Amino acid sequence: MFSRFFIFLSLLIGLELLSSNLALADWRDEVKELKIGLSGGENEADRLKNYECWRVYLEEKLDIPVKFFPASDVAGIIHGLLGKTLDYASVGPSGYAAMYIDDPNAVEPVLTVRESDGSIGYKSAMYVRKDSNIYSLEDMRGRSMAWSDPNTTSGYLVPSYELHQRGLNPSKFFSRTGFAGGHEQAVIAVLNGQYDAGATWVSGQGPVEEGYTRGVFRNMIKKGLLDMSKLRVIWLSGFIMNGPHVVRKDLPEDFKKELINHNFNLAVRDRQCFEEITMGESQGFIKVKHENYENVVEVRRMIRNLRRNR
Repeated sequence: MFSRFFIFLSLLIGLELLSSNLALADWRDEVKELKIGLSGGENEADRLKNYECWRVYLEEKLDIPVKFFPASDVAGIIHGLLGKTLDYASVGPSGYAAMYIDDPNAVEPVLTVRESDGSIGYKSAMYVRKDSNIYSLEDMRGRSMAWSDPNTTSGYLVPSYELHQRGLNPSKFFSRTGFAGGHEQAVIAVLNGQYDAGATWVSGQGPVEEGYTRGVFRNMIKKGLLDMSKLRVIWLSGFIMNGPHVVRKDLPEDFKKELINHNFNLAVRDRQCFEEITMGESQGFIKVKHENYENVVEVRRMIRNLRRNR
């Protein structure tokens, strides 16, 4: 009686292991490597160096090759994900909105960062040189503005929306505008006197003289590229949902689940690596979905329509 029971139990365990191995083999038959897009904002060598720990971590957990593909701007990441030459990337809310508007079935948002105080958002910051006579957004009338990138939320979309909400057309309010090619490039352009102001993203928490707890200022200070005493922040936006990690929707569900869980646990398993790839201090990742970004999708649609109709 007992021997038959143990034989039956062994068969059940064997079938469960076989089923598990088959499921594991299924996604590996389809996914031979993971291609991650890295957006602009710093030079390629710095990006690859800062993210190397993440590549090693994921290769160890997934047991497949992980390759990074640096792009010069956000558009490169968007095109890569829409064209299926990339599988995964961290993007701003506006970048996700651009992809959703183009093809709602292309990617899905899966993770974002929870800030040090428990919040899940950041702010757009407009900044000028400390030695300028510009102290407010109104003082920027007739001055020059360096947008970071047309697909960034903090470096273009939200400040543009703020001006439109005040009844101001950015193309008429500023003397001239230009796209610097990334957040760091815009900061450098302002420091060099090429533009009067720029816009970027910050956590909005912690001392401004330290570049806040997280964001582009903090990252540039860490790399020795910025002395915050040379800049003045003249405007901060309201809450913006932290940008998502996105993954292609058409990848195998088992693979996506495993990938998301490994990244979700990165802050616990390798805290230093987590801080390297998220630009500063925060609690860890949380899971998100499309509904978290619907408001940004609508703002992006609005700004696009305004530009077409002006």
